[in-house]
Amino acid sequence: MPATTVILLPGDGVGPEVAAEARLVLGLLAPDVAVEERLLGAAAIRATGNPLPDETLEACRGAAAVLKAPIGDPEFDAADVRPEQGMLRLRAELDAYANLRPAVQGDVDLLIVRELVGGLYFGARGVRDDGTVFDTCEYHPRQVERIARRGFELARSRSGRLLSVDKANVLDTSRLWRRIVNELAPEYPDVAVEHMLVDNCAMQLATSPERFDVLVTENMFGDILSDLAAAVTGGLGLAPSASLSDSGPGIFEPVHGSAPDIAGKGIANPAAMLRSTALLLEHGLGRIGEAQALARAVDEGLALAPTPDLGGTATTAELGAAVRARLQPVGDAASS
Repeated sequence: MPATTVILLPGDGVGPEVAAEARLVLGLLAPDVAVEERLLGAAAIRATGNPLPDETLEACRGAAAVLKAPIGDPEFDAADVRPEQGMLRLRAELDAYANLRPAVQGDVDLLIVRELVGGLYFGARGVRDDGTVFDTCEYHPRQVERIARRGFELARSRSGRLLSVDKANVLDTSRLWRRIVNELAPEYPDVAVEHMLVDNCAMQLATSPERFDVLVTENMFGDILSDLAAAVTGGLGLAPSASLSDSGPGIFEPVHGSAPDIAGKGIANPAAMLRSTALLLEHGLGRIGEAQALARAVDEGLALAPTPDLGGTATTAELGAAVRARLQPVGDAASS
């Protein structure tokens, strides 16, 4: 597989519909990049019995980047084998530990850097003999150091401000987190570091999101705070994400779910998928100019052709066409 291959995982529900728009944009902005589709999620379970088939995993490992559409289907909500298991395994297998969640609207421009493969979601869990259920939050210092470094480096590339979010007044893992951030700070003298407890951070994100720039935090805190940040900047339906590794391909995906209730109706909003494609162009392929052009085009396309979730009447394809029209002469857009 050439180094310029992107694996596209169309997913479930509205996934194939928004994935089709992303593929058209990639063909326009990166025509030299091969795009290959593979199965993940409910579609993979139906075809192979496995939410992450070996063939999909191997293809992803050999790619330059992975572009993933939403997965999930109510059919498997209570099943032993679920679509989400494939997603979690893919992140772990690719060691995509650094989750980037930008939230931009008006005077708000922030980036949440979330540790993605450790903490409560990956710790020991189970049921004791007396019926007690437990989930364990664990972090190794190396896990904290690498995500903190990623936060420092991203802050250095922006305004030079880094906010580390924890619960150090209660949790030992958070005290480890704060200690390591403080130990790294002298290596980044151009970055101003602040610490904030997660409950205070949630309150201030809800009331004054414009005060933030780069936030770095652990897995569960990042999960919650990034959804809150999305809510105050337009909603989950518009939010993209990137999950990066130090040594392999990143995973780029919208935050919203597979929306099976509107699947096949042609009205799903592809903006988050297209914004995730912009992150792929920047962080996965190093094509910053194309990434910036696509991000602008999505904003302009949303204003021109909003889908029903935004109070408009545009279809998925119509919004996609409006975005592509901002990237090339109008006469060429219809044929792309």
